[in-house]
Amino acid sequence: MRHPTDGMLRRLVDEPVGVADADREHVADCPKCLSGLAAARRDAAFAGAALDVEVSTDVEHGWHRLSRAIAADRPRQVTVAARPPRWRTALRSPLFAGVAAVALLTGATTAAAANWLPIFRTERIAPITVTQADLLRLPDLSAYGEAKVTKVADIRPVADATAAEQATGLSAPRVRKLPRGVTGEPAFHVGNQVSATFTFSAEKAAQTAAAAGRPLPPPPPGLEGSPFRMTAGPGLAAIWSQSQGRPAMIVGRVVAPAVYSSGIPFETARDYLLSLPGLPEDVASQLRGFTDDGTTLPLIVKIGKETSFSAEVDGAPATVLSTRGGTLAAVFWVKDGVLNAVAGSLGTDEVLSVARGLRWGR
Repeated sequence: MRHPTDGMLRRLVDEPVGVADADREHVADCPKCLSGLAAARRDAAFAGAALDVEVSTDVEHGWHRLSRAIAADRPRQVTVAARPPRWRTALRSPLFAGVAAVALLTGATTAAAANWLPIFRTERIAPITVTQADLLRLPDLSAYGEAKVTKVADIRPVADATAAEQATGLSAPRVRKLPRGVTGEPAFHVGNQVSATFTFSAEKAAQTAAAAGRPLPPPPPGLEGSPFRMTAGPGLAAIWSQSQGRPAMIVGRVVAPAVYSSGIPFETARDYLLSLPGLPEDVASQLRGFTDDGTTLPLIVKIGKETSFSAEVDGAPATVLSTRGGTLAAVFWVKDGVLNAVAGSLGTDEVLSVARGLRWGR
């Protein structure tokens, strides 16, 4: 029998009832796995001691915001001119900055297209554990240059699955068996492709480094004024609502995120960005452990608030995420360049069952 993964060993600490008996028996009789389990327990104890504070859960707050939006049940016909302030705020948020930064740091391909060098393409999802404090300390892209949205999302309801497919070019999900508590037909929403650019500025970066009391490492040749382009979408979502209007389950698909460079090799961008003041060392250390093939998108998991473990969906590696107390669960996986997700007020076994039973299109 193969050794359980590190994620499974951590699950023995965080969620032991979710581990199969065969895996339990293997670990109990395997010195190597027992050593790994002891290390996982030490990590969990250290994280728990460091995070013995009460902090509100951002994921649940976002879920309830989505609930209210769906309950309103009205088209969101907002003009492009009215939206940029919200997106400029998003660009300055720690979460957006963190996702954008880690995408730039994870790898590259060697093909070039339309004068842009693809330096990141999403083919799989993997968790990166972050404390609440480190999440707030993730670098703000605008502190190191200019961040600008070039295409904004236009998320809107459509009539049905066929309309969603026509609007996005993606096959709509068909759920074979709804979990208990989820009933009826879903409502469909679609969104356009989103893109943004980031252009490095040594002057801004030096000011940020000085404020942190550290000198700015000398930028590599060519990085000054060199833009990076980030894209994601289009996408669609099927949403099942509860009687009070809140979403009971969402099945979503989006063309997976990608990052392009105007000519800077990925090794150059990765090594330099990892050296900049502001990126927490533990986060940088985890990113250094990512492979250099430029295909793994990090999924931020807040220590003490969320747990994750690895699984498989449709022959692809998947990451399952759940909030503390089991309020929400989600599973993410990538297949053929499309990022898929099932999320809801469900258990991890339920979102996995739905994901593994999905059919696409008619």
